[in-house]
Amino acid sequence: MSVLTPGDWDIEALWSALQPVWPGLSVELVDEIGSTNVELTDRLRRLAVVHAGGQVPDDAVLPVLLVARRQTSGRGRLGRPWLADPDSALTASLCLPIDRADWSGLSLAVGVALANALDATGQHLGLKWPNDLCLRDASQPLGRKAGGVLIEAVNVGHRRIAVIGFGLNVRPQAVPDRPTGALTEIWPEATPPAALARVMPALLQALQRFDQQGFAPFLPAYAPLDLLSGLPVATTDAQCAAGIARGVDTDGALRVQQGERIHRIVSGEVSVRAHATELPPAPGH
Repeated sequence: MSVLTPGDWDIEALWSALQPVWPGLSVELVDEIGSTNVELTDRLRRLAVVHAGGQVPDDAVLPVLLVARRQTSGRGRLGRPWLADPDSALTASLCLPIDRADWSGLSLAVGVALANALDATGQHLGLKWPNDLCLRDASQPLGRKAGGVLIEAVNVGHRRIAVIGFGLNVRPQAVPDRPTGALTEIWPEATPPAALARVMPALLQALQRFDQQGFAPFLPAYAPLDLLSGLPVATTDAQCAAGIARGVDTDGALRVQQGERIHRIVSGEVSVRAHATELPPAPGH
């Protein structure tokens, strides 16, 4: 991990702007790293060894935002690689305690915060359950992937700490056999520092709300962003191999219709892909 020379990003200004939202948050910026998520989870695991079986002081786990200009061994959900070239992508991870026992729908809440911060109109960005941010495209039912979210948990003593990683394609990057989108397509002046400054206040506020109320309050904002809704989908769930996506429940579970029955697919347990391009009629039509 190499430290970035001062002056490239205005991290001090960002830190100052975020203190009223999340007091005590530290902001770290590095030039290159293997993975921001791995770095933060490793720190927490080392801390867990120190406090094994004991009570963890409140000041032992301080909230951290770790940002990297270049990520060489990043990974997304199911271990898929996520690499970032300098100045072409924003890669960052948040480490903070979420005291709420049920984290169901957390990745969706993060996605809503990112999408709304970057596209207030809701016309350009959408979300693919459970963790993809996509640029809407008439030729691609699920759009073109422009970002993603990876959430991990580490137990430190009796506390469960969240590591929330997110990556955004800021400028176009060539990815073999995979249509991708970039923020500059809807925000020509976008840069990684500008994108970070735009999303962070909204993201921290969303996490505070989630900690207090869970995913349910985010459902009205998620619904119009839902790119899977109404599409035929294939899943890896043995009880529901295929069906029609019918939105999500108040806990973030994907609703998949098979005949007259609605199955609930829980985030993190399945892979979902649309397998047709024509939108089927909704029930009753």
